[in-house]
Amino acid sequence: MATLKEIAEKAGVSVATVSRVLNYDTTLSVSDETRKRIFEVAQELNYKTLRERNQQTAKDRLRFGLVHWYSELQELGDPYYMAIRLGVEKECFHRQIELVKLFKQNDSYHSEWLTALDGIIAIGKFGPKDIEVFTSSTKHIVFVDFSPDEEQFDSVVVDFRQSVLEVLDYLIELGHEKIGYIGGREYVDGESLIKDEREATFYEYLYLKGMYDPQHVFTGHFTAEDGYRLMKQAISHGALPTAFFIASDSMAIGALRALHEAKIRIPDDVSIVGFNDIPTSKFMQPSLTTVKVYTEFMGETAVELLVERLTTKRHISKKVVVPTKLIIRESSHVR
Repeated sequence: MATLKEIAEKAGVSVATVSRVLNYDTTLSVSDETRKRIFEVAQELNYKTLRERNQQTAKDRLRFGLVHWYSELQELGDPYYMAIRLGVEKECFHRQIELVKLFKQNDSYHSEWLTALDGIIAIGKFGPKDIEVFTSSTKHIVFVDFSPDEEQFDSVVVDFRQSVLEVLDYLIELGHEKIGYIGGREYVDGESLIKDEREATFYEYLYLKGMYDPQHVFTGHFTAEDGYRLMKQAISHGALPTAFFIASDSMAIGALRALHEAKIRIPDDVSIVGFNDIPTSKFMQPSLTTVKVYTEFMGETAVELLVERLTTKRHISKKVVVPTKLIIRESSHVR
């Protein structure tokens, strides 16, 4: 859509004059010829005033459903998915797309909230039962942080494998020979375990190097509470690894507390690398070395994919793999 500046340049007047003419400012002293020229240029460039854009009827606007697999309370405990959601909301606001937000409650969704949607953006992990509910509303679905069926659905995911390889190479280059892992386990439909690429890559890479020790692998939930509990468990085992890769910053926060309580120095005794780069990571003591995930960009990309698919009637699905960046701070150290 044309801008006021473009109209002003083509009509040979100021931006302020264009704005006042197009908004029918009767106090403006301007010749009829100039007024006519501005309207003709605006029409030629298909310009619409803010008033005209706001008068766009609801039926002409796209209506997307934003489905979140976490409850609102759970989301507050892990900013990762919140950041993705904010990216979706920001892009929909920019494009004037109506957004219906739906959090999962008691392992179900209110089906009436999923009616009359042009598309769905599903953030999180979903099983066949969830997907069946979504597809009963619309076939246009983009999954974020999950890719259940690459042949049918678009998705936006993190390059977990490359991220973990970079972390492990970094720790090995620092001289660490005993590296532990603290991560989470997630399930869909209440029972089906989801493969976590972080844990799988950790195992595969260190196993091939002869450095994998299952005694140094601890899993629970992606929460600060479990990060604390699992690190205390690791400490109680003795022979603590000199470095830990922790699969979320929320878990790393809990793990750091457990280490502080045990008077274990970070990074002198144990180096820590987290994952996500949540806003508080840089303010922790010590500041957390972590993997930055472009969560807001993931949300924006999901909206773009859905709009593009609806606009072009594309039948072939797209999978966007978003890269990450290792952010080195104070919690990691050369041995």
